[in-house]
Amino acid sequence: MSYVKPKKSLGQHFLSDQNIARKIVDSLGVDSTNVLEIGPGMGVLTQYLLKRKELNLTVIEIDRDSVTYLQNNFPDLQNIWAEDFLKVDISSRFNGNFSIIGNFPYNISSQIFFRVLEMRDQIPEIVGMVQKEVAERIASNHGNKSYGILSVLLQAFYNIEYLFTVPENVFIPPPKVKSAVIRLKRNGIFKLPCSEKLFFEVVKTSFNLRRKMLRNSLKTICAKLPEHYAQKRPEQLSVSDFIKLTTEIENLNK
Repeated sequence: MSYVKPKKSLGQHFLSDQNIARKIVDSLGVDSTNVLEIGPGMGVLTQYLLKRKELNLTVIEIDRDSVTYLQNNFPDLQNIWAEDFLKVDISSRFNGNFSIIGNFPYNISSQIFFRVLEMRDQIPEIVGMVQKEVAERIASNHGNKSYGILSVLLQAFYNIEYLFTVPENVFIPPPKVKSAVIRLKRNGIFKLPCSEKLFFEVVKTSFNLRRKMLRNSLKTICAKLPEHYAQKRPEQLSVSDFIKLTTEIENLNK
């Protein structure tokens, strides 16, 4: 296979370490069948995904030069979508479930996870490399400064594993920050015991005003918050606490 030095595109840094690439692909569960790779670039993960014959692999790549490279160098790769993951209707293209893997572009990694949440009932597993601080935020428990909106929303529906840290010098071009690989697996909760729309609103509103006590940050949602939550700040509440809080607000607003 010919090698073309990749160019930085859409905030993406291309992995050049083959051992780490294999390790990322090996982190994808054996139960995965339909797999979507986001942002394959020059195919460093793709080459190892194609070796897993049990996988039905599709890649989605917005950069036209990368698409051309993939077409020319991976004849066994039949499904290449030259599109933007954030803008196309992915879920309708798969008949059933599909897992996601990728070296996610840093500048849209959070948006990718919000899209995952929208399609969560079809996505049993995600293995992704992201900026280290984003990985820490997603995997963070309550009580930590990094705990936030993505932590709560993703942990409500997925079990999160912080797998390993990736140094800067294994990328072209090298980023200024460390990266990390995380794995998300569906936790079996397909319906919350409260309004999911209200749950998302409570979590987002709480952390958008995270320095305020909940009685102040949530006053537009609930005029008088239950006393045992009123003086707390959002990082003090676990995922189950947020679900209970949403349920109580829902009952109070009836």
